[in-house]
Amino acid sequence: MSDAISSILSQIRAHQSHAALRADAPAGNAIDPSLLNPGPGAARPSDGPGFSETLANALDNVSATQRKSGELQQAFELGDPRADLARVMVAMQESQVAFRATVEVRNRLVQAYQDVMNMPI
Repeated sequence: MSDAISSILSQIRAHQSHAALRADAPAGNAIDPSLLNPGPGAARPSDGPGFSETLANALDNVSATQRKSGELQQAFELGDPRADLARVMVAMQESQVAFRATVEVRNRLVQAYQDVMNMPI
């Protein structure tokens, strides 16, 4: 299980570094002063995809992983020589880890929502 967690963490770090390279943000942890008070009616620049788009892409990737796993399982059951047992098992494990990570993200989002809703006014 620790290998799966390490794999997910490395993927998250790679995604973060990729996102940091794409963004035109100030170096380090500095905050761009123009974003603090953009003024009335000023729109904030969009550096990349929003939260909903990122979440939708992640769900699409999980769905594609599960679909690929199902296709490999079916090909193995039908006797396709290209679908060996090792590939099928690896695809199944990848699908399972992706689904578990998605469920964990959902649980954390629900918990965060509940925490915000229970805050005193």
